[in-house]
Parts: sequence; C-alpha cells; structure tokens
Amino acid sequence: MKQFTYARATTPTDAASSAAAHRRTRFIAGGTNLLDLMKLEVETPEHLIDINRLGLDAIEETADGGLRIGTLVRNSDLAADPRVRERYPVLSRALLAGASGQLRNKATTGGNLLQRTRCYYFYDTAMPCNKRHPGSGCAAIGGYNRIHAIVGASDSCIATHPSDMAVAMRVLDAVIHTVAADGNVREIPIGEFYRLPGDTPQVENVLADGELITHVTLPPPPPGRQVYRKVRDRASYAFALISVAAIVNFEDGRIADARIAFGGVGPMPWRDDELERAATGVGDDEVSLRTLAETALADARGQGHNDFKPVLARRTLGAVLVEASGRTDA
Repeated sequence: MKQFTYARATTPTDAASSAAAHRRTRFIAGGTNLLDLMKLEVETPEHLIDINRLGLDAIEETADGGLRIGTLVRNSDLAADPRVRERYPVLSRALLAGASGQLRNKATTGGNLLQRTRCYYFYDTAMPCNKRHPGSGCAAIGGYNRIHAIVGASDSCIATHPSDMAVAMRVLDAVIHTVAADGNVREIPIGEFYRLPGDTPQVENVLADGELITHVTLPPPPPGRQVYRKVRDRASYAFALISVAAIVNFEDGRIADARIAFGGVGPMPWRDDELERAATGVGDDEVSLRTLAETALADARGQGHNDFKPVLARRTLGAVLVEASGRTDA
C-alpha cells in the first residue's frame, strides 16, 4: 500500500472542500471495498478523508411517505429497519443477499453505490485494464469472462457493476443527493447516476471531483409485490451471476404495472423498458409469465464464457414473476 495523508471531516461541505483541495482524494467510511483496492494498489489515493463523523447515519420519513437514508447508514441497519422491511422488502432482501454479516455491519449506503467492479482483470495489476490504465486494453475481452456483461458493454470494457443494493434501488427509482465543494447540492435519479463505459470506462458515474453523496431518498413504495432473487456460485459471500429485482402489481388476473431491474448483466443496474411496457396486460398464469420473461434483454450478447447468462437471466426472471404472482411453484 502506498503512503497517503488522512483527515477527518466534520461537515459534508468541509469534506467536499477538502477533497477538492487535494490531488487523488477518496472519501472513506466503512472501507470494505476501498481498502482492498488500496492494498492491491489498484486504488492509490494520496489523501483519505474520513467521513464517519458527519452524522449522516439516520433513516428518516419524508413528507410524501418515502424514506431518507443517510450515506453512512450501514447495510445491516438498513436491511433490518422495520420501515424498510415492511415497505421496501426488495431492498432488504437485496442487502441481505450481499457480502457477509461482518461486511454488512461496516459497509455504508453511499459506499455500496460506489463500489468498483469485481472483474478479475481489474484486480490483477499485471493485466491490461482500461479502468485502471485508460488505453491499455481490456483483458476480459477474449479472456475468461464468465462473470462479465451481456448488455451495455463496449470495446473498451465488459465489466459489470457488483452491487445488490443498487439493483433494488434502481427498481425503486431512488434519488441520490450530493454536495459539492462550493456547497451546491444536486439530486440525481439513480437511472442517471451511472455511466456506460464507452471509450472512458474509468469514469463510472456522474459525480464531479470531490462531490459527496449525503443521502438517498426513496419515493413512496409503488403498489405490487416486491421480489429479489440472486443467482450465484455460492450460497453466501459471492457476487451475482444474475440478480433480478421486481415490483409487479396484478389486477384482475393480469399485470397492471411492472418494474424490473437486473444485476450482474451490465456496467450498471439494468432496467429493461421494453420488457416493462410489454408486461402490461399479461396474465398471471405461469405459462404467460414465463413466456414474457423469455423476451427480456433482447439485445444481450455473451462474450464466450458467459454465453449462458442471457438464458439464466430470463429463467431467473420467470421464477421472479411467478413468485410475484403469489404462486408457490417458482
């Protein structure tokens, strides 16, 4: 690990100002991802700003019936909150599907949104990676790419975003709130927060240098049953090969509205707008629901070792839709 300087921030604006005043700065809270990357010298910040004393660790009701979640709320606390479990069970289930109990006790809401890809080649500094060194190439293209993207990738990068929580927040239409060094605040819908890799895969989101996530707001929960399902190589402490977060509202035996987000398929939590539109009016019988699922991710393309992923994603979605219908045979 390379040497770095360290400071503790006392207010969000001070944290953002300190970050803007130093080169190669990172905020640190739980450190569950950042410290690993620093040890491998994948991340080499010159200055760390500890934000644990900012007081941004509350879960509060909003006037419209939603929730305001501080950036420092630990994943375990968010998953266990009675309001989350009752009104946003898709989020609670997604959080509990991630990492391990020890890591969830440290990991924060803001840090979870910002965690880096788990691409093998990103972590191996002996291999070319455009995320680490722009212009060096992508070893995953033509390499071992079993966990990699099937949508949203580019010729520069085929890595996936690893967060379970972000997939649930995407289906809930969460809004990310930030503060910049000059005190300006922003509200960023999560659907506009992440960036496709294109020719600049090292730029993963729309945050400016020094911009700090202060909290996340969830709108009131939409009608319908919420489901999260994760397919992975191990029963715990493993990232998703495929995950699906869905909120499906059935009326009179048919889908009245559906929201569906996928994890493990692309560089960001992935919504399939065409699928959601096509879902309206589909019957709640198992055959109809699984037939609908077969139309998901129409543009998905494997990279060789992950050619199974489109099929796995559609079968997982089929099981999720059947579960959302209330049937017991999913």
